[in-house]
Amino acid sequence: MKATVFVDVVDAWSYVGSVRFERAAAMYTILTGEPVEIGYRACRVADAAPADEVVAAARISGIELNVEEIVPADSTDAWRLLTWAMESGEAVQRELLHQLWRAHFLEGTDIADSFVLASRAALVGLELEAADGLLASNEYAEDVERQRDTAAHLGVDTTPFIVVNASRTIAGGHSQDDYLQALHRIAHGID
Repeated sequence: MKATVFVDVVDAWSYVGSVRFERAAAMYTILTGEPVEIGYRACRVADAAPADEVVAAARISGIELNVEEIVPADSTDAWRLLTWAMESGEAVQRELLHQLWRAHFLEGTDIADSFVLASRAALVGLELEAADGLLASNEYAEDVERQRDTAAHLGVDTTPFIVVNASRTIAGGHSQDDYLQALHRIAHGID
C-alpha cells in the first residue's frame, strides 16, 4: 500500500495527524504483514487551525506543542530540503520532517533559517555542505510549487490530506484507530 500525505511543516494538524497516521500504518503492517509506504508532499491550507487550537489533540497523541515560542515562518525552503531528502528515501524524508516539526512546534526555532535547515538535514544523515548548497540556490523550488499546485488541484483544504494507492483519500486529522480502520477499508475495497 502506498500513501502520499500532503502536509505543511508549519501546520499543527499536519504534524499531529501525520503522527497518528504513521502509527496506524505501523499497526496495519503488524496486523496484516503488508507494509504501508508513506511519502510526504507540500501543500498550503488557507484556513489552517492555529497551533493553540491543536494543543489538546496533540497531548492525546503524546505530542507537546510549545505554542508560546512558535516562530512564524515560510516553509518553502524546508520543503525544498524535504524534496531533496526524498531522493535518499522515504524514511530519511520522514525523519527530517519530524526534525523540522520538533524545531518549529517544540523548540521555537525559525525553520526558514538556512542554518537551522541544513543542521537538521545533517542530523538525519544528509550531507551538510550539499544542504547548504541547495538552500543557497533555487533548486527544487519548481518541484515544491508543483506539489502545492497538485494539492490545490486535488482540493486539499484540510491537513493531513492522504492519498492511498493513488485512488482513495483520507482528509483531515483523525484518531489513530480511525486511520487504521480506513486503511483496512481501502485494502478490502470497502467505501
